[in-house]
Amino acid sequence: MRALLFGLFLLAGLGRAAASAPMVVVLNVDGAISPGTADYVVRGLKSAAGVQAQLVVLKMDTPGGLDTSMRQIIKQIIASPVPVAAFVAPEGARAASAGTYILYASHIAAMAPATNLGAATPISIGIGGIGDQPVPGNQPQKGVKDDAQGKKSGASPTGGELAAPGSALEHKQINDASAYIRSLAQMRGRNIEWAEQAVRQAVSLTAGEALKLKVIDVVARDVPDLLRQLDGRKVNVLGLERTLDMTGASIVTLEPDWRSRLLAVIADPSIAYLLMLAGIAGLFFEFSNPGFVLPGVVGAISLLLALFAFQMLPVNYAGLGLIILGLALMTGEVFMPSFVLGIGGIIAFVIGSVMLIDTDILGYGVPWTVIVPVALASALFIFFVAGMAMKARRRPVVSGREELIGSSGEVLEDFDGKDGWARVHGETWRIRCKQPLARGQKIRVVRMDGLIFDVEPEAITPE
Repeated sequence: MRALLFGLFLLAGLGRAAASAPMVVVLNVDGAISPGTADYVVRGLKSAAGVQAQLVVLKMDTPGGLDTSMRQIIKQIIASPVPVAAFVAPEGARAASAGTYILYASHIAAMAPATNLGAATPISIGIGGIGDQPVPGNQPQKGVKDDAQGKKSGASPTGGELAAPGSALEHKQINDASAYIRSLAQMRGRNIEWAEQAVRQAVSLTAGEALKLKVIDVVARDVPDLLRQLDGRKVNVLGLERTLDMTGASIVTLEPDWRSRLLAVIADPSIAYLLMLAGIAGLFFEFSNPGFVLPGVVGAISLLLALFAFQMLPVNYAGLGLIILGLALMTGEVFMPSFVLGIGGIIAFVIGSVMLIDTDILGYGVPWTVIVPVALASALFIFFVAGMAMKARRRPVVSGREELIGSSGEVLEDFDGKDGWARVHGETWRIRCKQPLARGQKIRVVRMDGLIFDVEPEAITPE
């Protein structure tokens, strides 16, 4: 149903064209591979299958992205009944990191001139992650020499000499990524040795070099040029050989719909971070002042959206716990002003914000430009409220039981001291006194027993 809705305009506006000419669906992937990107590509591939497209061109310009999102896209490409051509374009584009895996998984790999691919080492365990070793992409390892094909002699398909020193976990992750791209290379008949070097050594290739080393199949200037070169080419799709017919093909570009765009916005780490803070603040305000309704509704929706985003993002739960602890400490500062809770809360809040997104991928951390203003705003608010509370403590009591004791009043009628009435602060109160009092006499409240004042005559100061 979702795929049908996503491709509704194709069915409605291009049904006749599909019957008379082959259709080519173009999907644009521009930027980091994210949950929003995966949703857009997966639904786009399903829509292309629904309208029986001849080919899907996955036009890429990406620095990489999240492993989970990349694998979602690759699974759908492998399962697609429509051939997929990964095309690194336009000129000057790149398919780094996750983009290289997607290119290797596609039925056809193509690049435009002046583009590059590679650097497929997982960032969180690669550059700056394996010990203190420099990135080996531009310098040969000891005992390993380059041959005329650009391959490493002495590099085994399963790692061997190419493995860098590091922890067992780092080796496990590197080996997993290496095995994954090797399996994709074997499935599509592409250069296995270079694929492993891209993972283990973060090497890169230009379009011309990639074509020479059989990493890609075609170098084309644009989509029409790509289709012209692919006309009549045979590809294996789900175990069956198909011949591409690009004669008179109609090109349809599928843009992300509102659902994919909304998902891309929500899954942005900065937006998810702000949604979480808005949700917590809204619920706190609602619980502190029941009946306002709006803060509670907005807070609940914001918090649920944030949790949905965090479910798709690589969240460090220690960072999330520190943020919640920081907010709790800053809230405690409002009720128990000491400045210690506030300062500790701000420190925990900032550290947690930095740790929140557990990845070094470009564009997938909460930037300082978001953390610092939010932390400063929170600090100013907390210390402003705490300062107001400290001032309020030093002010004299102006209402309540404490304010009434010591107040002056006037007796309303004569009485013998057992029971009578007096006016205190413009209100009529029952009073008791150990001595008789006369009407109009000034008295002072010394004690309060329920709703009865114990009073004594007020001393008259001589003029």
